[in-house]
Amino acid sequence: MASKVYFWNLRTSMKMPYAKRVKRLIKRSGVFAPIESKALVAVKVHFGEAGATGFIAPIYIAPIVGLLVKAGARPFLADTNTLYTGQRYEGVSHAQVAARHGFDPNVLGAPVVIADGIRSQNVREVAIKGKHFKTCSIAGDFVDADVLVTLNHFKGHLLGGFGGALKNLAMGCASVKGKMQQHCDMGPTLIEKNCTGCGACVAACLHKALELEGEKAALTKEKCVGCGACIHACEYGALQIEWKENTPLFLERMVEYAAAALASQEIRAHITFVTNVSPGCDCEGHSDAPICPDQGVLVSDDPVALDQAALDRVNLAPPHYPSALPKGVQLGDDKFMAVYPDIDGTHALAYAESMGLGTRKYDLVKC
Repeated sequence: MASKVYFWNLRTSMKMPYAKRVKRLIKRSGVFAPIESKALVAVKVHFGEAGATGFIAPIYIAPIVGLLVKAGARPFLADTNTLYTGQRYEGVSHAQVAARHGFDPNVLGAPVVIADGIRSQNVREVAIKGKHFKTCSIAGDFVDADVLVTLNHFKGHLLGGFGGALKNLAMGCASVKGKMQQHCDMGPTLIEKNCTGCGACVAACLHKALELEGEKAALTKEKCVGCGACIHACEYGALQIEWKENTPLFLERMVEYAAAALASQEIRAHITFVTNVSPGCDCEGHSDAPICPDQGVLVSDDPVALDQAALDRVNLAPPHYPSALPKGVQLGDDKFMAVYPDIDGTHALAYAESMGLGTRKYDLVKC
C-alpha cells in the first residue's frame, strides 16, 4: 500500500504567507494530530556546521514549533555531536554554533538541546533486529522524548549520495559511538606519521586499546569498541576514519540506525525541505550552489516514502547551473549519481523498505 506524502510547492500570497501555508500543509497531513498536551517533542534539526548556509533557517522552523506549542506540547530543538573534530563535536561549542546561526529559544519558543550531552555520554543502547547490529547507540534525549519530529534538509552527501529523513534519523540521532559504528567496524585507523606521542588519545580511551610505545601511540584493534573518543582527543589527525568504505554496507548500517532512532516513539512526523539542494552535506562547512531550483516542502509519517518523493522531485526538476552537476544532465536523470557516480543512494531506500521502515510507493497530495 502506498503512503501519503503531502506537498507544497512554496507558492505564497499576501493573504497566505509562508507561516500560514506551512501550517496548513502540516494540518492537512495530520502528522501532529496524535501529539498530546505536555508531550516532550524532540524536533531533530541540523544546526549547520560553521560556514554552511544551506541548512533550514530558523525563520522557517518557527511556525512549525508554534504549532506544537499551540497544541500544548513541549518541543525542544535537538541534534547530536559530530564524529569529526569540527565546531560541533562537543556540546558547548555545538550550542554556540546553533546560537550564531539564529536558533534562539526566545524567538523559536523551544530550547536547543544537544541530545547526547556535552561529551556524547548521554546514550541509550537500543535493541533492533538488523543484519549488522543487534543494538544501536542512540542519544538519550531522543529515546526519552515522547514524540520524534524530524526537520530534514534534502541535499547531496559524499558517502550516501543524498541525505534526507533516513540520514537525519540515523546519523543525527546517533551518539559519537553510533556514528563510528555506521562508518566502520572497529574504530579508527592510526596514522603513525601524524602522531606526536602526546598521549591525549591514551588518556581518552577507556578500553585500553591505545598505549604509548616509545614516542608513538599504538592501537590494539581487538580492544577497540569504536567509541570515537580518541579521534576527538587527537589534535594532529593521527587517528582517522576510513570514510570511503564499502558504500552499500555503509548505507545498510545507516538504515539500521534509523530503525533504532524510530524504535522508541510511537508518534513520529517527518518534514522535508527540498530547498537549497546543495551537492554536499550541511556538515561540510560550506554550501555549494544548488543543483536544481527549490521544489517545496514534503510531509509524511513514512520516512522512506518521504525520501523517495524528495528524490523524485529533485530528479524531475531542471538542472541548475553553475553547479557541481556535469554538463548533459537531463530531466529525470539521477542528479546525485551525476555528482557521485559510484554511489547509488537508492540502496538505502530499498533496504529501509525491506526492514519495514516504510514503503517507496507513495501518493503525492498537493496542498
